[in-house]
Amino acid sequence: MLSIFNIWGTFNRVLFFLSLTVSLAGLAGNTLLLWHLGLRIKKGPFNTYLLHLAAADFLFFSCQVGFSIAKIASGYEDTLYFPVTFLWFAVGLWLLAAFSVDCCLSYMFPSFCGPNCRPRYTSFVLCLVIWALTMLAVLLPANACGLLYNRMSLLVCLKYHWVSVVWLGVLASTACGASMFLLVFGNCCSSQPPSKFCKLAQCSGILLFFCRLPLVFYWCLRPVIKFLLPFFFPLATLLACIDSSAKPLLYYLKGRQLRKEPLQVALNRALGEESQSSSGGISLPMSRV
Repeated sequence: MLSIFNIWGTFNRVLFFLSLTVSLAGLAGNTLLLWHLGLRIKKGPFNTYLLHLAAADFLFFSCQVGFSIAKIASGYEDTLYFPVTFLWFAVGLWLLAAFSVDCCLSYMFPSFCGPNCRPRYTSFVLCLVIWALTMLAVLLPANACGLLYNRMSLLVCLKYHWVSVVWLGVLASTACGASMFLLVFGNCCSSQPPSKFCKLAQCSGILLFFCRLPLVFYWCLRPVIKFLLPFFFPLATLLACIDSSAKPLLYYLKGRQLRKEPLQVALNRALGEESQSSSGGISLPMSRV
């Protein structure tokens, strides 16, 4: 029995330091992405989502690194670690869902849902609404369930928790469904090739399915999973860190055309809004949101 606990302790430490290493790399990558999207690329409807997603990932990694360093220094994990880091994780999940659905609608109905058929600041306002609503959707159940230093009220906790479970289930299903639809319809059922943003939504949906869903499951079934599978949370955290840190690399690989191409050129090509042929395709004008 003692050897089992030793093996579990070693496995847990390995996952912890792997998550910290990936978080440091992701923090650097998303800092570069924030600078590039915020200052170097003209804002459009789709890269506005990616700018806010990079900000959510930056906050997620900042909290991940900060709480990890505090744990190393003090020897114990702060109670606020999970609700605070999950807050920014949930913002990113909602932004991914909005981005995927927007790409899907623009690809399917360019004449009615294209970027040129919407008010100027639609994407920006939607992102602000997502930030505000996610605060309520995560912090209210976390507070009712005793994750924010307050006493737990069982009935209130169950009420808020199941609302958040339904909300997260809808978001995850929407993001995965829109990405899979773009993947199947864009490659098999349509004569028009998907735009670069649709391709980014496809890749993000695949990463979300394999890397983000475990942490969503942990939030939904935390007491049960914590008791039956104590290794699940460190593993789910590592997968979430891999997903968020992979996005800057994904954008660079999607934009790179030459073997040795400057980072700025590749990111401009991958994330910059550009006009496309309107003959049956999608129109992505260089308009500000």
